[in-house]
Amino acid sequence: MPGTNTIAEFVAQELGRGRTPNRLLTEQSPYLLQHAFNPVAWYPWGEEAFARARAEDKPIFLSIGYSTCHWCHVMAQESFGDPAIASVLNEHFIAIKVDREERPDVDQLYMAATQALGGGGGWPMSVFLTPELRPFYSGTYFPPEPRHNLPSFRQVLDAIQALWRDKRDKVLASAAAVTNHLQTQASTAADPTQLDERLLTQGYQLLASEYDPAFGGFGRQPKFPRPVVFSFLLRHYDRTGEEKARDMVLVTLRRMAAGGMYDHVGGGFHRYAVDRAWRVPHFEKMLYDQGQLAVAYLEAYQLTREPFYANVAADVLDYVLRELSNPEGAFYSAEDADSPDPTDPERHGEGLFYLWTEAEILHRLGPGAGAVFCYHYGVEPNGNAANDPHGEFAGRNILFVARTLEETARQFDQTPAEVGELLEQARATLFRARRQRSRPHLDDKIITAWNGHVISALARGYQVLGREKYRHAAVRAGRFLLDRLVDQDSGTLLRRYREGKAGLTGQLDDYVFLVQALFDLYEADFDVTWLDAAVSLTEKQIALFSDPQTGGFFETSAAEKNLLVRMKSDYDGAEPTGNSIAALNLLHLARITGKEAWLTMAERTIAAFGHRLKEYPPALPQMLVAYDLWRQPPRQLVIIGERDEAETQQFLEVVRRRFLPGLMVLLADSTQGGQGWLGQRLPSVAATQRLAGRPTAYLCQGYACNQPTSDPMVLEKQLDSQPLSPP
Repeated sequence: MPGTNTIAEFVAQELGRGRTPNRLLTEQSPYLLQHAFNPVAWYPWGEEAFARARAEDKPIFLSIGYSTCHWCHVMAQESFGDPAIASVLNEHFIAIKVDREERPDVDQLYMAATQALGGGGGWPMSVFLTPELRPFYSGTYFPPEPRHNLPSFRQVLDAIQALWRDKRDKVLASAAAVTNHLQTQASTAADPTQLDERLLTQGYQLLASEYDPAFGGFGRQPKFPRPVVFSFLLRHYDRTGEEKARDMVLVTLRRMAAGGMYDHVGGGFHRYAVDRAWRVPHFEKMLYDQGQLAVAYLEAYQLTREPFYANVAADVLDYVLRELSNPEGAFYSAEDADSPDPTDPERHGEGLFYLWTEAEILHRLGPGAGAVFCYHYGVEPNGNAANDPHGEFAGRNILFVARTLEETARQFDQTPAEVGELLEQARATLFRARRQRSRPHLDDKIITAWNGHVISALARGYQVLGREKYRHAAVRAGRFLLDRLVDQDSGTLLRRYREGKAGLTGQLDDYVFLVQALFDLYEADFDVTWLDAAVSLTEKQIALFSDPQTGGFFETSAAEKNLLVRMKSDYDGAEPTGNSIAALNLLHLARITGKEAWLTMAERTIAAFGHRLKEYPPALPQMLVAYDLWRQPPRQLVIIGERDEAETQQFLEVVRRRFLPGLMVLLADSTQGGQGWLGQRLPSVAATQRLAGRPTAYLCQGYACNQPTSDPMVLEKQLDSQPLSPP
């Protein structure tokens, strides 16, 4: 989308040029709208396309991607914008375009098929289906001409057309085999073998064996952050005292924030690094990464009290509030990897918004400050992007921390404090200069699940950093989702909101990430309406997605008729799988409400993935977190007092400055309704009372409680002592 930042600008620009749209023009998805002026006669996913494929006996070409995907843009320009290619597609195929972010169920199903067919995985995903939606051939990006051992897209189309015409029996046999494989995979029964504590140790040991001690992270390259790994390792350290588990996380977080994957001028993280040292990023910025990584840095700060981690978390949250906020209170999905060239607006390429020449930096900062900045951030006269995989960054620089503050100070005979102040001012100057550039395309749809991640991060940011703006933003976004994306008649959740319209049936991850966010919101302001909503949404989730036969939850409800298989994801990747968070949520709710049935459901959810956990525990690190929490006796802190009383706030401050995974903090107050809400569900809370009329803290583990106290210093000692002292 050269020259435009929003999809609305792009559509207006194309209509103004007299371009003829296809069927995608009426869609809400920015990704589909990006293809609304292709000569390809695209259909959205739906019965109209399927019926035509059946009526005309044509194979379906299914293209899956998302609006901020670099290689999706490349294939769109090279192939989907080519009238000759479009002619072949339109004559011999039914072409369907799917936004994977709107329809993760469709994406997950056909990604599994692509991998089963030996096509690897990634986006754009290109899958060929029978009219009955059965996959028989797939791949990802196909170039316009044969290269890098890939056939051209035209060659693929011609070959598929010939197969469909001349060897239909082989096509149908392949489609049946892949479908049977997917169905078998989805119907695997739960592992009846009892899980045990060794899984947690094995998960840690396997991650340790994959750790890169030179640069942090796991594996070689490309490197993805995968925050679920940080979550598991920090909790493993908390439980066992294994220092290497902690250190692997802390080193990785430092290396990531020092590398080019982090935006040193504007805050926020890019999607991943193509190299081992985190220096050369893939430049898109995803909302779900920002939320999860902010939480990782907040937890690292709680554990270490090192300001570095707090500063990164705050920078990430401030980036989200500044660049991804919707005026109504929720958050947009992503910013593109591609952008116009600041020196040549007609040129459009990856990362150009974020790159700098040495000459521009020296011009903006002056020779003195410019020299310090360039030395610290590895800026070179001819550019530093030697690992640029596509040759687009020639002569330009990716900012990364090449030298420490102390090294830079010694080089320029200054103190670290002086250099730190100079660099802060320089970054602000370059930020203002960069604001004059054309920004990357903004994907302005609001996804319920991803907003859940950010609400959690903001609520926890308020708790850890004490910044009221984070609590305000989290509350506003939480109310937006409950008001606009919950159907007020049925209580069901919707997935997407854009330009005033909510739509698309909510999927498992929408429910569980929002419920998780509601817990974090409750611990930020102790309004029990968040708990009410969490209970209601979980009840609806169980009704729509639970698998009574083998346990756990399907990703989609039974009402979705156009899917070959109801899937259950068994990999905690860039986001945790819905089942991992469902298990955690059920454990929390069972302990808040006293519902034993939900505790049993959490246990069955974990057991349903027993085979996968035994096969390779790091596949599901967040499920390991849930398993560990299930094994431990519940740990609760109940504070009897009003939220705004000074002693109540002192108790909360004691808790919030510590890393205390698994501790549930409940406030039994009268003004917010907590005393009545909790007392009705938990007899132990109903029996508590103030000591001498002052706010009082009850710290309990399992069925044993410490002596209640009205002294925050006593609570501090109780939290730091293990095991809990007897009552």
